[in-house]
Amino acid sequence: MRHFSFLDGQAARTLFHRAPEEITTGGDRRLVATALGATLYAPGTRPRLASDVRRQVAAGVTSMVLCLEDAIADHEVLGAESNVAAALADLGEDPPVCGDGLPLLFVRVRAVAQIPALLARLGGPARSLLAGFVLPKFGEESGEAALEAVLRGSDTLGRLLWAMPVLESPQVIYRETRIEALTAVRRLIDKHADHVLAVRLGATDLSGVFGLRRDRDLTIYDIAVVRDCIADIVNICARGGDHVVTGPVWEYFAQPERLFVSSLRVTPFEEADLVDGSERGARIRTELVSADLDRLIREVVLDKANGLIGKTVIHPSHVPAVHALYVVTQEEYEDAEAVLEGDAGGVRPSSYANKMNELRPHRPWAQAVQRRARAFGVLREGLTFVDVLAATQDALR
Repeated sequence: MRHFSFLDGQAARTLFHRAPEEITTGGDRRLVATALGATLYAPGTRPRLASDVRRQVAAGVTSMVLCLEDAIADHEVLGAESNVAAALADLGEDPPVCGDGLPLLFVRVRAVAQIPALLARLGGPARSLLAGFVLPKFGEESGEAALEAVLRGSDTLGRLLWAMPVLESPQVIYRETRIEALTAVRRLIDKHADHVLAVRLGATDLSGVFGLRRDRDLTIYDIAVVRDCIADIVNICARGGDHVVTGPVWEYFAQPERLFVSSLRVTPFEEADLVDGSERGARIRTELVSADLDRLIREVVLDKANGLIGKTVIHPSHVPAVHALYVVTQEEYEDAEAVLEGDAGGVRPSSYANKMNELRPHRPWAQAVQRRARAFGVLREGLTFVDVLAATQDALR
């Protein structure tokens, strides 16, 4: 897969100082996890599932999850299993001709037995399409069996299958059991690190334990019990940089009525207009606010600040905003390059004369920035995520 592959050559050259690289499914684990970007969930019951997947390729989607768990009702499971298998077979026989191929496709199962059962139904080209499995309600008791099933599935196919555990159980969010539960999770994902692509957060389930649901005017970080849980998940599961933890789902569509004024600053959009002499930046800001995507943007910024990378989304309209925010700015890139130039420690002023770069403590940050740069590219000097959104709109319109 390759981000922004829908841009023509001139648009890409205008936008990027360093273009996004093509990422192979079986490549470096942390790089592939970084490149997941906005992972779009689709219920396994959708009647035209294969067509839906093909359509998302043209919209810039690079990872999708076909869901057999919470997105479908209990009585729909058997039909959904058949539908997902049929969709994978259809996609194998008739892959899309646009872009750089299909998104990375994962299946979210509700029971371990569904893993070998689904693999047994796949034949021919369909076997090469499945990137791996999403493992819900992951914990010490169920986790080992689920990961072992993915490993056996890899042996069956003769190639790597990825596993993405989802942390969403009461044991993870209850204060008295959290540390023990997360420590057990860390042991499991360390043991099977070669197959664990990323750890996902089930914020809806975690909130639901307390009868809570974040309002569209809030971010998940405004829900105190979930915010505290996320902090501990990052502390234990992402410590050392060996594992990627992804941002929780954004679950809202647009709604015209709003309680609070948007906090999305006008300045970056006005500055974009000054560069090209248009009013496109102001129009993009209006569209983002009208579609409630300014709230999503705020949550993604907070995800990044708290050590999370990537986002679970439920609608294709969410994808461009998430991907635009993960493109590396020229300033980030130059600071990261300066930090990684040597390993003798010390402090160096940023070439932008607005911060100090400490070579040792900032090194893990710089390495993460380099992975983002490879996956999402580096902007040219003076450009921002607004320019990425504008280029995306022009290409996909």
